[in-house]
Amino acid sequence: MSWFGKFFKGFGDKTPGGGHYRDHNGLFPAHSAPSSSGDVWSRYENEDIDRAIALSLAEENQTIRNIPDKRKSSQLEDDEQLARAIQESLNFKSPPRGDSSYAPNSSGNGHLYRPNPYYYPTGLRICAGCKREIGHGRFLSYLNAFWHPECFCCHGCGSPISDYEFSVSGNSRYHKYCYKEHHYPKCDVCKHFIPTNAAGLVEYRAHPFWMQKYCPNHERDGTPRCCSCERMEPRGTDYVHLNDGRKLCLECLDSAFMDTSECQPLYRSIQKFYEGLNMKVEQQVPLLLVERQALNEAREGERNGHYHMPETRGLCLSEERTVSSISRRPRFRGGRATDIITEPFKLTRFCEVTAILVLYGLPRLLTGSILAHEMMHAWLRLKGFRTLRQDVEEGICQVIAYMWLDEELSSSVTSNSTASSSSSQGEVRGPRTHFERKLGEFFKHQIESDRSPVYGDGFRAGRQAVQRYGLKSTLDHIYMTGDFPR
Repeated sequence: MSWFGKFFKGFGDKTPGGGHYRDHNGLFPAHSAPSSSGDVWSRYENEDIDRAIALSLAEENQTIRNIPDKRKSSQLEDDEQLARAIQESLNFKSPPRGDSSYAPNSSGNGHLYRPNPYYYPTGLRICAGCKREIGHGRFLSYLNAFWHPECFCCHGCGSPISDYEFSVSGNSRYHKYCYKEHHYPKCDVCKHFIPTNAAGLVEYRAHPFWMQKYCPNHERDGTPRCCSCERMEPRGTDYVHLNDGRKLCLECLDSAFMDTSECQPLYRSIQKFYEGLNMKVEQQVPLLLVERQALNEAREGERNGHYHMPETRGLCLSEERTVSSISRRPRFRGGRATDIITEPFKLTRFCEVTAILVLYGLPRLLTGSILAHEMMHAWLRLKGFRTLRQDVEEGICQVIAYMWLDEELSSSVTSNSTASSSSSQGEVRGPRTHFERKLGEFFKHQIESDRSPVYGDGFRAGRQAVQRYGLKSTLDHIYMTGDFPR
């Protein structure tokens, strides 16, 4: 290429004065640094380069007419790229010899140079992915770094990101669909991505204990919820439909009591728990497991007591009446409880308490906490406590139920040999499975987080009094004053 030769021929043995100078090696002197008035060498060199490029382009225009059409565009393109590369490399000012970090002097003259500009021209780019040089061709720029297109990969699937838009989390890049798969919340019920609301925000409901996330519409579309653990199970999960309209998940069903007779060992163990607190219930109070309808009818006929809405699960009776008690465990066909056998039970009043009723079909730990609560009502009446304020009576009953749950969960799981040998003697203490332990923690959480002024605030006031003064002193103070000690 003739202009390339002219370029080097005209490039450099002129002195600033117009004459020619070479040392004995034919090289520029090492002390030719920029002067305080500017880089004179650069001005002459640029003039020579501009003349050389102009001359070469004129010659090329003459010869390009003889090149076939297919080669014309290719030849012209190569020449333009080479000319641009040389011109770009000359945009950097050469540093003074022997110093790679030349800085302006105190008078303000001179130039600030990049470190080793000769080795790092603007055309040289290093891929942030593979750490190799990016040559001619396509590349990507992101966060002040350069990338080969094939090195700019998704953190989720590992494939290159070729989309015009992508998502970022921290320093990780994602395809938009991969980011959604890894970071968008999915509904635990329908397993779909939780949709956005009218404001474009992802809105979902979450259970405060189980941390279950679900679409808001599942609260209105008839999705079943377990009457015990309150969880919404994933679509397709089987439930047991009790004949009073309640639904019970299979995990809660595993430890549920379904008739009065099978609940008696639990009743005896709670009586022993009361004896351990020096609060023995002297009167033998009947325990009956009943359906929802029978419990509601008994509640309506009871003169005393406050009942936790929306559903009552237990009741301490003081009136004479006849109650339908479940005498045999129901059978389950097609996910429904059938063949429930009930029998009338005549309650006769020999004292202030005639019976304790508990809703059937609830897990062992929930049944036990309800029974411990109702037995405290019985103990207060049998011991002659005056008619108490609702928050005081219900509060101290919740404290006893919480103490029973706490003791049950702290009991070690009984070994199979011990459980089999003692099964005929009474109730085996402690949770039997990991889920049952988790369920017990949930029932404790329910008592702790209850926001009602009677059950919730009453429990917190009673627990604080018991922790500060002890159970016996708290009960003595309630007997004398009708209120918690402060």
